[in-house]
Amino acid sequence: MLPAQAAGERRQRPELADLFRQCGESYRRAHPLPASHRKVMRALERCRTAELGGHLERCNQCGFERPAYNSCRNRHCPKCQSIAKARWLEKQKSELLPVGYFHLVFTLPHELNPLVLAQKRVLLKILFQAVSETLREFGRTHLQGTLAVTAVLHTWDQTLNGHFHLHCLVSAGALSFDQSRWVSVRKNFLFPVKALSRVFQGKFLDFLKRAFEQGKLTSSAAIGETIQGLYKKKWVVYAKAPFSGPEHLLDYLGRYTHRVALSNDRLLSVADGQVTFTYRDRQEDDRLKLMRLDAQEFIRRFLLHVLPEGFMRIRHFGFLANRTKKQSLARCRELLGLLASDPNRAPKSSHDLLWELTGVDLFHCPSCQRGTMVIVAKLSRLPREDSS
Repeated sequence: MLPAQAAGERRQRPELADLFRQCGESYRRAHPLPASHRKVMRALERCRTAELGGHLERCNQCGFERPAYNSCRNRHCPKCQSIAKARWLEKQKSELLPVGYFHLVFTLPHELNPLVLAQKRVLLKILFQAVSETLREFGRTHLQGTLAVTAVLHTWDQTLNGHFHLHCLVSAGALSFDQSRWVSVRKNFLFPVKALSRVFQGKFLDFLKRAFEQGKLTSSAAIGETIQGLYKKKWVVYAKAPFSGPEHLLDYLGRYTHRVALSNDRLLSVADGQVTFTYRDRQEDDRLKLMRLDAQEFIRRFLLHVLPEGFMRIRHFGFLANRTKKQSLARCRELLGLLASDPNRAPKSSHDLLWELTGVDLFHCPSCQRGTMVIVAKLSRLPREDSS
């Protein structure tokens, strides 16, 4: 049974949490799961319910009351990361330079999917390392400088199957090694993508071989055969200048930076052990279609994308690396004739960010439309009644 909604609320569409509340327990009984998967499922089931506690709000005009329950704040929850995403976007946009940026996508061949799924932490670390080393090498050999790179890990395709790739926002130019000048590139060309693909392939497979030889991968003769086969396969790096501007590309990436697999607005129905959701068919010009899956299969696919504990899926390389970013960005601004950014600028409040995102005022009374909702009491956590 779904938890009762706060007074005045309407449930318009199902949410991922509804699915886990309905089918999560049966899935846990039927499938042996690692602790990380169980933790994610529990978090989503309890999100914004009385189990996490919260507070009671009352309108100062009409007396209308509603409970507001706490969020689980799990990064796999599609409902909890809106404010975190907005803060991330605000920060990234404040660091953009007026130099143009390119959108690069580094994708692993699907033959590696079983190995990635079996040993995510090692393989995904190698993916970031190979991309970082590839772009660092091209910055050095082609521009004699250091690029700015923001890389975001995606692990899924539109139907929630495994599709492991990094989206990268790369500066159209570099800071020279001696930091004496900004090195520009042509407006519509950064690096030759065939060369990028070959170097990325070589670096990834070299790191993978090294990990295997060092015993970081489960010992298996099949891994060696897989590596040899992948040397013969053509790898592809996608590259495109974001002509609509880097801010639009950041907005695009922002759809995926603070959630996993899908958003709640893609879910159409969760009923009778079936899940219906929308997806875009890349084979038919992104045509919007419907897919219906057994709930158990949907949960299996979603859990493919649970990240290892503490694994960072957004990383910055080049002169955006944390240890050098402050100094390097300031030097780039100076070379480009820009005003220094204001380090004392106050970040926007959660209320203001939510207003910008949704047009919803959290404190506006939904009943009388005149009053302001104020907190009048704390709601303690309620214990979960199950034996698992």
